[in-house]
Amino acid sequence: MIQYALKCAEGHSFDSWFQSADAYEKLSVAGHVSCAICGNAHVEKAIMAPRVTAARDTASEPVKPGALSQPANAAEQALAELRKKVEDNSDYVGMNFASEARAMHDGETPERLIHGEAKPEEAIKLIEEGIPVAPLPFMPNRKTN
Repeated sequence: MIQYALKCAEGHSFDSWFQSADAYEKLSVAGHVSCAICGNAHVEKAIMAPRVTAARDTASEPVKPGALSQPANAAEQALAELRKKVEDNSDYVGMNFASEARAMHDGETPERLIHGEAKPEEAIKLIEEGIPVAPLPFMPNRKTN
C-alpha cells in the first residue's frame, strides 16, 4: 500500500491510500480518483514530506481515525455537511437525473427527493420546461479507490 498527498483543481488537499503506484496511475488515467471534499476529478499528487519514523515507541500518539480527509476549514466543513445531508435524504439517480425529474414533474412517477448528474443542455431544458432543479456545489461521491 502507498499513501499519496493529493490536491484537486479547486485547491483542496487530502490523502488517499492506493494498492501501488501503478494502481494510482491506472485509476487516475481512468478518471476514478476524485477529491474527497468536493468530488472534482481533476486531481494531482501534491508535494509530500517523506514519512520517517523512529523505532516503535509505545508513547507516541496514534493517528485519529479519518484524520487524513477531514475538511481543512469552515467552508469545506459546511460543504461536507451539505453533501452528507443531500446524500442521506435523497436518491442518487446518476445520469438519469433529467428523465427522472421530468417523469416526476409530469406525474408519471411518484415525487421524491433525487440528486444526480445532467449535461448542461439537459439542465437548461428542464428549467425552460418549468421543472424546478438546482445545481449542487459538488460532484457525486464515487467508489474510486
